[in-house]
Amino acid sequence: MSTMPALVKRHAQPGLCLERAPRPVAAGDDVLIAVERTGICGTDLHIHQWDDWAQRTVPIPMIIGHEFVGEVVEVGPNVRDFEPGMVVSAEGHVVCGRCRNCMAGRRHLCADAKGIGVHRPGAFAQYIAVPQANIWEHDREIDRDVAAIFDPLGNAVHCALQFDLVGEDVLVTGAGPIGIMAVAVARHVGARHIVITDVNPRRLAIAARMGATRTVDVRHETLADVQRELGIREGFDIGLEMSGNTDAFADMIGQMCHGGRIALLGIPPKHAAIDWHAVVFNMLTIKGIYGRQIFETWYKMSVLTQSGLDVKPVITHRLPFDRFEEGFQAMLDGEAGKVVLDWRA
Repeated sequence: MSTMPALVKRHAQPGLCLERAPRPVAAGDDVLIAVERTGICGTDLHIHQWDDWAQRTVPIPMIIGHEFVGEVVEVGPNVRDFEPGMVVSAEGHVVCGRCRNCMAGRRHLCADAKGIGVHRPGAFAQYIAVPQANIWEHDREIDRDVAAIFDPLGNAVHCALQFDLVGEDVLVTGAGPIGIMAVAVARHVGARHIVITDVNPRRLAIAARMGATRTVDVRHETLADVQRELGIREGFDIGLEMSGNTDAFADMIGQMCHGGRIALLGIPPKHAAIDWHAVVFNMLTIKGIYGRQIFETWYKMSVLTQSGLDVKPVITHRLPFDRFEEGFQAMLDGEAGKVVLDWRA
């Protein structure tokens, strides 16, 4: 049997194993892809650390990873739209295809979706087999590093474009990679002031490079002071909550204008408190966001990238796959934006 290097969650404890795994085959509707580059996601950190969510969710052993780009090398006998040599990534949610949402074209809302690299073998390997319904073909002009992180870019695009941003004052809470990319999207589509908050100076500096009007280290200054500085008299029009931090979300609620709209991507604690008086009396709209619209968000981020959206500065580390532990540690230490692993031999 042909084998390949892969990062495997082998044991029910923190850490990953770099080992030889069976090379997948392109059967039925599958497309076999030679992986070139992968991005390390927050989900991968949860699995690496083997936290409560990972213990409840991930069967072991499991090849992890779902952010990637590669080239098609083989297709199954039922595949008609893809052929060897195409540059592709894949939507990470493999859906049932038969539930009400799937049948209505709302595949991102499938209640029985299975995650690549979570419930089924993932992309931290030299080859991956993916159903053709999940494949996205890239324009060859798109930088391969950027193509490798289309999955998290899709989170940023999906969240940022929930509401009209043109001319609006936008608050982003959380300068993780997705929050930083949301800043770039808001700038690209025409927001006026874009303010981002965090406590990590390095990531705030990246956000400034990506188009933030003002970065705010909340340990040293307040949003109210920054609003006065920028002349935002009535509060922020749009909030993009990316942190999952209850204090950051409370700060956002308190700084929105009457009628303000919030897209909530960060995952707060299950029973987090919220100032419902502010929500009701200020008529705030709060919309939960998950994943990407399949494949509308992929189309939008492709066109945004082709029209000049530059998210490459968010990639701070590029490492060969056998140095994966350095990448995971940099992310755990808060010293990294996106980390890209190179899987080419």
